[in-house]
Amino acid sequence: MDRKPGGNLGRYIGPMANLLEGYGQALRATAERNRSPRLPYDEMFSVGDEADRDEGVRPSYEQLNRTFAEMSEDEIRGRAEALASSYLAQGVTFDFAGEERPFPLDAIPRIIAEDEWAHIERGIKQRVSALEAFLDDVYGPQEAVRDGAIPAQVIASSPNFLRQACDIVSGNGVRVHVAGIDLIRDEEGTWRVLEDNVRVPSGVSYVISNRQVMAQTLPELFTEMTVRGVDDYPTRLLETLRASAPDGADEPTVVVLTPGVYNSAYYEHTLLARLMGVELVEGRDLFCSGGYVWMRTTRGPQRVDVIYRRVDDDFLDPLQFRADSVLSAPGLLLAARLGHVTLANAIGNGVADDKLVYTYMPDLIRYYLHDEPIIPNVDTWRLEEPDALAEVLDRLEEFVVKPVDGAGGKGLVVGAVASPVELDQLRSRLLKNPRGWVAQRIIQLSTIPTLVTEGVRPRHSDLRPFVLNHGDDIWVLPGGLTRVALPQGSLVVNSSQGGGSKDTWVVGTDEEEPATPSASITLHAWASRSHRQQQAVTDPDDPARFVQQMQHQQQTSSDERPCEGGTIAETSLAPSAGVNSVPLHVEPDFTRENEEVSSC
Repeated sequence: MDRKPGGNLGRYIGPMANLLEGYGQALRATAERNRSPRLPYDEMFSVGDEADRDEGVRPSYEQLNRTFAEMSEDEIRGRAEALASSYLAQGVTFDFAGEERPFPLDAIPRIIAEDEWAHIERGIKQRVSALEAFLDDVYGPQEAVRDGAIPAQVIASSPNFLRQACDIVSGNGVRVHVAGIDLIRDEEGTWRVLEDNVRVPSGVSYVISNRQVMAQTLPELFTEMTVRGVDDYPTRLLETLRASAPDGADEPTVVVLTPGVYNSAYYEHTLLARLMGVELVEGRDLFCSGGYVWMRTTRGPQRVDVIYRRVDDDFLDPLQFRADSVLSAPGLLLAARLGHVTLANAIGNGVADDKLVYTYMPDLIRYYLHDEPIIPNVDTWRLEEPDALAEVLDRLEEFVVKPVDGAGGKGLVVGAVASPVELDQLRSRLLKNPRGWVAQRIIQLSTIPTLVTEGVRPRHSDLRPFVLNHGDDIWVLPGGLTRVALPQGSLVVNSSQGGGSKDTWVVGTDEEEPATPSASITLHAWASRSHRQQQAVTDPDDPARFVQQMQHQQQTSSDERPCEGGTIAETSLAPSAGVNSVPLHVEPDFTRENEEVSSC
């Protein structure tokens, strides 16, 4: 960016120039850290290796730049502190290195122009259509295997391929009701799919809460810019779930199934249940009888038609999977197989999240949709292939190596910053189990200006748009969740690895109505009421019920007990700055739903 100390950013930013001092040097240091000959693509500033172009603010960020130019450094930092204080008061915190902190939300939003978003939206709809077709096929006739589009061994060797899921379909045939497709931008600014998440991806609650807090912190921008809204997601989610109900369920009963208050994503479960106006239930609240699923209520048993489940496959039915699970109701899969209840998302979807299957997605798009991929994959080496394994082992420092079933950045090794000892250990693991790993070239993820202690600095980011599949239509939430790697130069954006987030704005034309989120009810109030409602389920005068609850909590809870996708932190019940609020201690690490398994 700045070709000499200080550069010429000041003429674009005004009073914000002090915060931006050293931005260009930081951008170059980021590339050097990852041994890249190319600078990352910066989304706000026109920078990089193009010597024939002057530095400046990209068109989509010009209004944001003008607004910040009118603020002093103290005012900018003051608003950033207000964001953190607001989240702390609402109880939106997470645990990092044993310390409870406000969920990191940066004051500088990510902005995506409407025409660029239209391209992303088309590509994501195409991707989800292909994933839906693949899952329907792999748990049915397996025509793609027969025709050679994907090897049978790839599917059979995936630990997430569940034979119990064969021929279980929802009322409208949909398996991927909710998807989260992780995208990145490479050094050219080209959008690429990093991975697919079609179990039950987490993080949409933070899209909603980020927008509400940003509207309070930067209200002038919402009056000056046409930002597409996100507050209709719960309504659309409920419509999607109802559309998948079994035949004959004219007024389907929908519930959200949560592992309980000690789960890392419990905040999201309570929020979505509250906004949809449906019951939040735990496994002890359900039972199966006569091939149907029933919910215990004060008025007697009530039939359940659709379960938006936030419990991992392995814990969903003790008759089919883990016999020691108390997170769901025995017989649930039988009711689903009989067509008496819909599980959203469908069980077994994890085979499509397998990173080896990911490498076949471009071919599967061509096979099922007879079209070229709109958004390409990241170049990926299949290490089960001997030639690819030999190439990667020879140049290991040039690759990012990932376990095929990993999540939350766990197990990922960035060769450029790994020590010789770490690389030697990685070589041994790859030689022992090449099917368990894939390798990708190191991509300098795009950077976005982010307010940190030193000032405004470039930080790498990704984007998770959320997708709802109604059966007749696929809808993409405008914007999605932007995750930011807060440590300088880091390419790992997960919050458990020190990452944060940004509000993502899709900026439309002036003819559209600006998005003004409702502030009539606070997020901590939603969570508090839902928490109290769940606590009231247990009758303290019923000893058997009390013992069942205690066994359930022991099964699903632990102070900082490590799980596959992150940590599970104890819910704090102490009052926070909000009146009568119950702060929720969460670990918002937004990977696939296997992060939401609440027992190791």
